[in-house]
Amino acid sequence: MASAFVVGDTFRNKVTELLEKTDSSLPQRLREELVEVLEKPEPTTLSFSTARTLKNHLQDKGHPFYLHELLEDSPLHLPEVVKPPRNPELVARLEKIKAKLANEEYNRITRNVNTQELNRNGTLADFGLQVRSVKAVAVTIFNFLVTVIATFACSYMGSQYLFTDTAARVISAVIAASVVGLAELYVLVRTMEGELGEP
Repeated sequence: MASAFVVGDTFRNKVTELLEKTDSSLPQRLREELVEVLEKPEPTTLSFSTARTLKNHLQDKGHPFYLHELLEDSPLHLPEVVKPPRNPELVARLEKIKAKLANEEYNRITRNVNTQELNRNGTLADFGLQVRSVKAVAVTIFNFLVTVIATFACSYMGSQYLFTDTAARVISAVIAASVVGLAELYVLVRTMEGELGEP
């Protein structure tokens, strides 16, 4: 917060004139303060209290110039703000709080992840079981497709002795393949239910 002015040339000239006048009845203390301000090396500062005392004196004595004229080229002196050093205990507490908040955020994000399932399914033996299960399903689907296609082919080839028309042969082959496919599907579902432990 500003508490002084940086004295400009206008102030220096006019105060020097004021101090040189013998008839100016400046109080001794104010005179000493002004002389001290003028003798300091630049940048020189003038405190608000000294400026206020000078203003009161100029008003009381009816001088031909005013304080704002003296300070027209004198900017405010803004002292540099010195940041206090951070308290190490406070820094340590803040770090603990940050770590705690990060841990809570991590737990919130991963609360629906079951680590026991990860560990149980993470072994190589379990991976082998899964591969065997996938292999069994793939073989079953392949067997189903081969059976249906073979039934269609056999029905189509065998129906040439019964039907001379191609459309009739295709229809009879589709019907035979559908019946065998449904029977295969029924057996497949019953087998899967047995593996899952359902009656």
